[in-house]
Amino acid sequence: MAVKKVLLIVILPVFTIAAIVLFALAINREKPEVIAEGYSVDTLSTELPDEEKKAKKELETARKTLDKLTPAKPYIVIDTHANRIYMRTKDKIILDARCSTGSGGELIDSITGRRWIFDTPRGIFKIRRKVTEPWWRKPDWAFIEEGEAVPKKEADRLDPNVMGDYALDFGDGFFIHGTIYERLLGVNVTHGCVRLGSEDLDSLYKQTPIGTYVYIF
Repeated sequence: MAVKKVLLIVILPVFTIAAIVLFALAINREKPEVIAEGYSVDTLSTELPDEEKKAKKELETARKTLDKLTPAKPYIVIDTHANRIYMRTKDKIILDARCSTGSGGELIDSITGRRWIFDTPRGIFKIRRKVTEPWWRKPDWAFIEEGEAVPKKEADRLDPNVMGDYALDFGDGFFIHGTIYERLLGVNVTHGCVRLGSEDLDSLYKQTPIGTYVYIF
């Protein structure tokens, strides 16, 4: 009798649990698996709606266009907001350095009314020429800014000390060059040119052939 009681106590719960499990499995077989909100295995379609197909096609077109526009050779990117300069390829950053770009300041000649805005130009440019030991030919505004008379002699405009060891000309009188004010790198303080520290300038100059694209934003 004791054995029968033990069997009832042990076996009956096992059968009960087994019955519950079988019942649950039967219910699950009747209901399709839910994949996403509003869709089931029976109703889910692998076809994209027309709008999504169009968006996917446009994305692929944009990627192909970007690949065509990205130069195959190394190029230079200048971020005037963050004051960073990069030399890179499509897949690799060769140089990442602090620089200084245009202040955005304005100067007006009180005598003639001439006006200058000291911005670094934005757009796509190319390196036109490379200069070692460059001399700066001071324009009129450099003297007006200091409250000095504009000199008549050309020699009085030349300054061999402020542009560093190298200069890279990217057009319209704008250069990537060195500076004697390296403490101001990372700040918008220039009259439009792009200033670099001596070590970064040396690296950039040696790796940049004439014709290299320069993207400034």
